[in-house]
Amino acid sequence: MKKLLCLLTLAIAGVTVAAAAETYRIAVIPKGTTHEFWKSINAGAIKAQRELATQGITVNVIWKGPLKEDDREAQVQVVENFVGQRVSAIVLAPLDRRGLVAPVETAARGKIPVVIIDSSLDSKAPVSFVATDNREGGRIAARNLGKLLGGKGNVILLRYQVGSASTEDREEGFLEVMKKDFPEVKLLSTDQHAGPTRDTAKRVAETLLNRHGRQVNGIFASNESSATGMLLALRDAGLAGGKVKFVGFDAGETLNAGLKAGDMAGFVVQNPMRMGYLGVKTAVAALRGEKVAPVVDTGVGFVTKENMNTPEMAELLNPPLDQYLK
Repeated sequence: MKKLLCLLTLAIAGVTVAAAAETYRIAVIPKGTTHEFWKSINAGAIKAQRELATQGITVNVIWKGPLKEDDREAQVQVVENFVGQRVSAIVLAPLDRRGLVAPVETAARGKIPVVIIDSSLDSKAPVSFVATDNREGGRIAARNLGKLLGGKGNVILLRYQVGSASTEDREEGFLEVMKKDFPEVKLLSTDQHAGPTRDTAKRVAETLLNRHGRQVNGIFASNESSATGMLLALRDAGLAGGKVKFVGFDAGETLNAGLKAGDMAGFVVQNPMRMGYLGVKTAVAALRGEKVAPVVDTGVGFVTKENMNTPEMAELLNPPLDQYLK
């Protein structure tokens, strides 16, 4: 009898351990929490959580990031706090490709796998990088803007923020194609940064348009907030409605409406829901000892007024956020 009880106890303990091994706390840390892009990533993470639950894998997604996308110290503290809490894994969109290296490497030394999403990190510690090919996205923007201008004219590049690897890659891809494929296009300004919000972007855009508004024929802005600020500034300056060929990067309610109204020529679109979804799925695969790809490309495309209502683009422009964030 004692032997039987012992075996039953061991069996129950084994079941408990197995169940515990399939329960994970995963911290998902965006660059900020206000832009629609990050809300889409959150929705994708929740989608992965629900799908994994149907497979008997319990994942508790903890969503937390800095309020402002220029608060590196706040994001460092968030990562460090989660490392201290011994979460199972971290999915991180680093604000700064170098500034977040130390806390990520601390997590890795503590056997907490880190999956980087959206924007790269100058470290080999993460188990995977899940993101858009941002440099190619910048090239796509340049090819389309160059064609819209007929290969001639004056162009402004509105950058986002120093240290943001994703947008820096887009900007460099844009400049690479402009200089190589469109030598007759003059770059009026390429060194101005919009900053973390649409309001800071609008102020920088207004300064640029005051300086170059009579000469500019085309503009590229490298993320949602910089493109939104530029769109608002173009309207205020009376340069919207196609007077200046304006190409952006990322979808959003204001940008979608601008495209429909003809105030934007088009924009490069990512799949942030897929990014959040695959970020969590990759983290769980790593926790389960499965082999994960070092780089996962989540895709990129170019949306125009002509193709915005196609099924493929409509889903990217209007992701089903309410289905996952209510």
